Amino acid sequence: MSWKQRAREGAYHHGNLREALIQAARELIKEKGPAGFTFADAARWAGVSPAAPYRHFRDREALLADVAREGFQRFEAMLSTGWAGGKPDPVAAFNNVGRAYLAFARTEPAYYAAMFESALPPDLNPELRAAGDRAFAVLRTAAETLANSLPPQGRPPALMMALHLWSMAHGIASLFGRGDAGRRTLPMTADELLESAMLIYLQGLGFPSTR
Repeated sequence: MSWKQRAREGAYHHGNLREALIQAARELIKEKGPAGFTFADAARWAGVSPAAPYRHFRDREALLADVAREGFQRFEAMLSTGWAGGKPDPVAAFNNVGRAYLAFARTEPAYYAAMFESALPPDLNPELRAAGDRAFAVLRTAAETLANSLPPQGRPPALMMALHLWSMAHGIASLFGRGDAGRRTLPMTADELLESAMLIYLQGLGFPSTR
């Protein structure tokens, strides 16, 4: 069933217009990408008038920002689960954060696109910025814990490590680990590619084991 057919049937039944519009935006992002629909399309999908979304959102960008904010909250939760307080050990947990990153891109493609592919300024509103910062804080905590396990004289900057993990996981997720039609094929899984990249990276920093 197409989004137009769903819109004709009406998606707004439960009395929460804001949530209905966020759901509409997520479904439209899945089908058409973050730049492929209008504010009026979201209203149609939700089964409301074109003027109704203005009760909650200034414009389409504000709606996308709320989808992205919600996505970062879910992202933070998945990264935190992967980190698991540094268990069973910091190196394994650091790798698990990367796997959680890939899992989010694979299972939440609409949120992922809204967060990273909609050209929204990170400082568009305080709530969006704060949600993004909390998600990145999980990466930074993991990096700080891992860095602190090395002798002080050979300890890499934790922020650098967090940014490297983010860059590696994000690049692999965006190219090879997507949950939509943009995923490219590999002779291995995206998780295996990230694991091998992390092995090389951590050994280069002097960590004796990545298992």
